[in-house]
Amino acid sequence: MYNTLVGGVAIRRFFIACEITKTKMSIKSKIAAVAASPFLFAGAAFAGPYVNLEATGSYPDGAYTSGGLEAVVGYEGETANGIGWYVSGGPTVTHTETTDEFGDVEFIGYLGGSYDKFYGEISGVTAEDDVNWAAKAGVKFTF
Repeated sequence: MYNTLVGGVAIRRFFIACEITKTKMSIKSKIAAVAASPFLFAGAAFAGPYVNLEATGSYPDGAYTSGGLEAVVGYEGETANGIGWYVSGGPTVTHTETTDEFGDVEFIGYLGGSYDKFYGEISGVTAEDDVNWAAKAGVKFTF
């Protein structure tokens, strides 16, 4: 009796299925909106202090050999010409698998900048009586 779409039960089932689908999509849309909301309130460029906690590890041939922990405090900004910059520093400690112990707490500092697609950074970490310097530069292409 209700084998056609004109029948009352078939139409009710169709609209109930639509409502369930709409409710599921509505929940997904709300979750996506909440996840994106911090980006909606952020300005195009954030200037101010930040904390960066970082853990690194080295795994040549798939086996752990060494790693490090950093906790730096920094400040970043952007000039009126669109040049982004940052400076940060804080304690760092390394770990080696061969001795299975952490090294001395050292100081690490970063100075970096960016313009358009280009970026660069210099860093230095104290190592007993020396400072070990490192630098990097690059171009970021987005698609």
